[in-house]
Parts: sequence; C-alpha cells; structure tokens
Amino acid sequence: MAPARKKSRLEQARQYLTSGTIQREDSDDELGQDDLPWEWIYEEETSHDATQKKAERTLTLRKRKAAALTTDRRIIGAKMGSFECKIGDAVLLKAEGNKAWVGIICELYDGEEEEDDDKMAKFMWFSGEKEIRNKSKKRDDCLENELYITTAFDLNPLTTIIGKANVVSLETFNAKYPSGQIKKSSKDYGKMFVCRRGCNTRTTTYTEEFKWEDIYKGVEDVEALQVFVDSHTKSTRKKQARPKTDNADLDDFVVNDEDGIPRTPKKRRRLNEVATPTSKRKDQTHGKFLTPTHKRIVIKKPLEFTPLGTRIISPSALSSPFQIARNQLHVSSVPAALPCREEEFSTVYSHLEAAITEGSGSCIYISGTPGTGKTATVREVVAQLNASVLAEELDDFIFVEINGMKVTDPHQSYSLLWEALRGDRVSPAHALELLEREFSTPSPRRVPCVVLMDELDQLVTKNQSVMYNFFNWPGLRHSRLIVLAVANTMDLPERTLSNKISSRLGLTRITFPGYTHDQLMQIIQSRLSGVPGHVVQPDAVQFAARKVAAVSGDARRALDMCRRAVEIAEAEAIAKEQEAEDNDAVPDTPSKSKSRRGAKSALPGKDKGNTAEMHDSQTPSSRQKQSKPVGVVTIATIKQAINEATSSPLQQYLRALPLASKLFLAALLARIRRTGVGEALMGDVVEEAKRLGLMSQLQPVQRYLLAENEEVTTKSASTRQMDAKAARALGLGKAALDLAEAGIVGVESRRGERVGRVRLGVGDEEVRLALGEDEEVKGLGFGS
Repeated sequence: MAPARKKSRLEQARQYLTSGTIQREDSDDELGQDDLPWEWIYEEETSHDATQKKAERTLTLRKRKAAALTTDRRIIGAKMGSFECKIGDAVLLKAEGNKAWVGIICELYDGEEEEDDDKMAKFMWFSGEKEIRNKSKKRDDCLENELYITTAFDLNPLTTIIGKANVVSLETFNAKYPSGQIKKSSKDYGKMFVCRRGCNTRTTTYTEEFKWEDIYKGVEDVEALQVFVDSHTKSTRKKQARPKTDNADLDDFVVNDEDGIPRTPKKRRRLNEVATPTSKRKDQTHGKFLTPTHKRIVIKKPLEFTPLGTRIISPSALSSPFQIARNQLHVSSVPAALPCREEEFSTVYSHLEAAITEGSGSCIYISGTPGTGKTATVREVVAQLNASVLAEELDDFIFVEINGMKVTDPHQSYSLLWEALRGDRVSPAHALELLEREFSTPSPRRVPCVVLMDELDQLVTKNQSVMYNFFNWPGLRHSRLIVLAVANTMDLPERTLSNKISSRLGLTRITFPGYTHDQLMQIIQSRLSGVPGHVVQPDAVQFAARKVAAVSGDARRALDMCRRAVEIAEAEAIAKEQEAEDNDAVPDTPSKSKSRRGAKSALPGKDKGNTAEMHDSQTPSSRQKQSKPVGVVTIATIKQAINEATSSPLQQYLRALPLASKLFLAALLARIRRTGVGEALMGDVVEEAKRLGLMSQLQPVQRYLLAENEEVTTKSASTRQMDAKAARALGLGKAALDLAEAGIVGVESRRGERVGRVRLGVGDEEVRLALGEDEEVKGLGFGS
C-alpha cells in the first residue's frame, strides 16, 4: 500500500476553513456545469390548473393576467436550469473545497434589500458533531452522518447552493440502509443525514430525542421547528441568573457606590488568573496543528495583553513603606479599579457586549492623548466580559491585541490575527489570503473576534492596505469581527487615512479627555491608599497633579513623577539612618570626654543664662533643619523629581558649569542673537561678556571675573587696558577650552586667540532651558 501523501500548506488551510462541514466528492453534480442565472419561482406559477394555463396562451388572457398581477407576488422557490429548490427544502451550501454546509431554506428575496445584487436566501442551519465546542457537555453517541438542527440563521446568496439534502429520522435511515452505511454508488451518498435532536452550539444544550418526520413535514413547520428547538435548549447565556451555589463568587465583583457616584466594578485577584475567552474551535482542528506543548494559544494561554519583563519579588522585599509605594505607583501595576473613567468604561462595555451578543461586526475608534487610560480601560472591559463568559452570562469570544509599536512590519498584523483565530503561524501574505477566505466564506457558527489595534498610527502603510482590510472585514456579512482602534489623535482617520478607509471606520467614536488635577489626585491617592506610614504628603500629591494637569493630563507622567519622588525620599531616609549609625558607632575618647566634662564644669552659674542665650541664638537654623521632614515626600521633593524628569543630561551638565563658563555661553548667545550669524570671534565674545557683566550688576561676576590683577595696576593705563582685554587673564579662555572639550562649543584653532571663531555646538534652546532659572547668572539674557 502506497504511503499517504503529505498535505500541502494550501490543503491544510482549506481544512482549517472547513472544519465541521460535510465531505462531498460530487459537489456540483445537481447544478451541472453551465453557469446559468437563478430565477424565482412565484406562487402564481404553481397555483393554476391545466385549464387556466391553456387559457393563458391566448393574447386576451395574457393581457388580463398582466393587468391583474402585482409586484409583491410571494416567492416560493428558485431555479437554475433544471434544478429547483423551494422554501422548506433542505439544501447543501458550498464551503471551501469539496465541503458543504446543510440548511433549510426559510425565506427567499432579492438582495437589493441588503444592498446586494444577488438573490438571497435565509437558512436555518444544521450542525455537525465537530462543531460542538464544549467537550465536557457534548454527546458521545453521535452517528457518522448525524446532524443537529439549530436555531442559527444566516443570509447567503443562492449561488452558494450546490444541491439538495435529504434529512430523515433514524428509523427511516435504518429501514433503508440496515447496515448503517451508504454505498458511494448510491444517489444518497453524501446527501442523506439523520436528525434526531436539536442543539444550541453556543450553550451545548440538546433537546430530547424525536422523530424527524413527526416534527417537520414541510415549509409550514419551519416556525414551529424553531420554537421547539428554542424552547427545549438554552438559547443564550446572556442575562442568565447564576446558581445559588455560586453566590460566594459574587464577592469578586465589588461596586462602591456609597457616595452615589458610579465607579468601575472592582475585581479581585481571581480575575487576574482567568483564561482568555476561548473560541471553542480546538475541537475542529487536528492534533498536528497544535502547538508543541499540545495547547492551543488562545484557549490555554492566560490573558496576556502586553507582555512585559517581570520579576518575582519576595514578600520580605515589600516590607518598607517606600517599596510598597514604589510598587503601587509603577505604571505597570494593575490597580483594583480604574477611577475617573466610569463613563468611558460603560460606553465601551455596552458596545462590545451588544456586538458580541448580536454576532455582528463593528468598528470602534477610541482616541485621546497619551496616558488617559484608553488601553487600560479596554483591557478592563475585556476582563469583565471574560468573567461574564466564565459565569455563563455571555457568549464566548476571541480576543487578540495588536500593538503597532511591537510589530516590525504592519503586515505582521495578518499573521497575529490568523494565529489567534486558528493557532497556526503563517507568513503575512499567506495569512491575508486565509483571512480573506475566512471572513467571506459562509460559516453560520463563527465565534466573534475582538481585535484591539493599539498605536494605530504605527500601522499606517503607504497604500494603507492594512487599515483598509481591518476596517473592511467587520462590514462583511460573515466576519463577526469587532475592531477596537486606539490612537492618540482624534482626527487620524480624516488627516491620515483615505476617504474609503475613514468611511468604513463608522461613526462609533469614543474620546478620552485628559485628566484634571482632581482626577489625577484621586488616581494617585487610590494607589497610595494601602501604603502605611504616610510617606507622601497630601500637598505634594496636589502639587504633582496640578503640574501634570496644566501640561498634558497624563496619568502615567504623574505616577512616574510621584514614584521618583518616593525614591528620592527613600534615599534621604537611608542616608539619615546611615549617618545616625555612624555617629553611634564612633566611641568617645578620653580626651573628648574629659574636654566635655571640663567645658561643662568651667561654666559658672552666672553664665548659664548667657550660654542659654547663645544656644537659643544658634538654634533657629538647626531647628529649621530638624523640622524639615526626612524620608517624606514634600513639595520640594516633587520639584526635584520634576527637574530630573524635564531636564536632559546635557541640561544637568550645563547647570553644573562654573560661573566663567556660564558667562561665556551668555556672551556667545547674545553675540549670535545680535549679529544673526551662527558664529563669532573670540575677542568679540570676550567684550560681550564684559558688557553683560557690567550691566547685570552680579557681584560674583564683577568681583572675580571682571576685576583686574594687582600686578596690572602698577602699569600704565594703555598697558592695563591691553591686559584687561586678554581672555586668559579673566578666565574666559579656560572656560572656552573646557566647553570645547565637552562639545558644547566649537573653537577654531588660530595663531591669535582673539581672532579664532567660536560656534555653538548644541541647540540654543537647550542652553536657555538649562540656565533660564539659574539664580547665579540671572540677568545675563538666558531667560529671553
């Protein structure tokens, strides 16, 4: 026997797309090879008897019939050539390859009502055993050719019909084929199926066993059949009461409404350990398409949105209040609730819940400045919906996050989406082809998929094909794709994307405004609520919140600022403790102890008052120093953190320069501003420095940099004037060389120092930002 041929990648993909359908080898035999147009069969064409048909052949009767006919004749069937099907018939619908779906025709009408030119039909679907996703609840007595009738409906064009199906009861099938097998030569092969139960594939609930011929005889029983299956199965998991035995689990959801203000439902730790909403499709794939660990990525992998480098911290490491505060203020720390985003949370939750329940595709555009809680809110919504799925209160769905900052090429988004849907990693081009087939192929039981496209502006390509496909797929009839597009600008679709893409994005847009200072205070205080010791003063929190709210309203920036302030306070506390330990560790020498006792005994009684006065006169500075809290975040600590956050290493270097270097930079900037040329002569810069020093009236500049040497005073006035112009004598030459070595300025090498040219090597804005508020050089023109 020849070995089995290994399946190609294309055949594997087709098997993915058609898992759960009916295998057929003669899929197009009934319709023939001619591609003929479909035509309607109206009720009037079958209601006339032979006498009426004969009379209609005359011209008079034809005119009367045309005058009597109306445009709303009821359609009862359709035909293509010699093939006919009517409402109530069970038919086969073409799937990928030699596969087929089975459904009952419920309605027929023109596609113009659905903005489609094709003739359309509404089908009531049968489900195969492989399409039941819940292994723990599915039945294990299913026959090889058994189907379950469901209440799932879908619209498809008539061009997808490939033949008729024959659905019978088990008794009828056994009477016709006692062996239970249909020969391939029989006309019933691949077309006769047994139906003895109804099933809801979402909830995996079955009806009692019945005889098919008793509950369905024709088109008049379609509605009754739907009611029967609906009433004997659990149609949906939405808004179902939870069992009383699960009342203890209600403690996992806490809503604090003591003050009447709605807040985001808080989640306990258990929600952080739940699994990703499963697609329930792993029953449809074979073992060879599983991951090496034999676990489907979407089903078994925990809910991970943005993988970050994590480390395990022992409980003893979080014993200090400073360490607890730093851990709580970290931007990666997941809070128990999202304050100040209740309205946006409710809006996103309602849209997602409605789309998942209805099984329809949609696009939601979420915009807002960085740090306003867009991604965090969406993740919180998905976590709450996932909890509802686990509690059997909502239909299941697939979730996948595509971050534009984490993909090297926007086209990799196709591979990520296909991997989330099927668990197979393919190339972007292959994934695009598979996704096109997946979303355009009729599949009555496709699970909704929620795609979070974060950092949307990073996924824009030259031809904008990625954006077009992701926003076009939700509009397809069979996609059930829900796209959440997150960007930092409100007008990104109109400003960057073309009209055909922005129109497909839809009108569902949610804007996240920047946080106000009150909201930022509430966010920071909620993070610090469980920190012992009150390491952060309320005034410091308010100061940080007002500073950030005045600029951007970025919550992440406010948290980083407070976290850095806690680190500074912790370093001060450690240094204070170390200093105290060092003082206690130094023993008193005999000379020191003797001198201390002698000093105490040498004080006469009448001088005690004077000593007390001296002590009192020396205590204000020391008392002020002792009154300054050490190890507590104050407004001064927040200011220090702000300076570190807003200044670059270059600015820190410029602030640490000596006075002569700062004066030289001020003179160079003034010379460049006056002449409009980006460079100046060294002599001109020195003269400009002298003029600036005289006008500024800064005592350090006039005392140390502009004072003449004592040796020069004995010389004549002309000689003294020449020596005063020398750059090296006033320290500016050395300052220029130091700045040149650091790369701050560029100095031209000439034989004469004063004729060499000087050019600024950094941006003038960097210099002004660094020295604009420096008290040492205030008045030298850095602030202008």
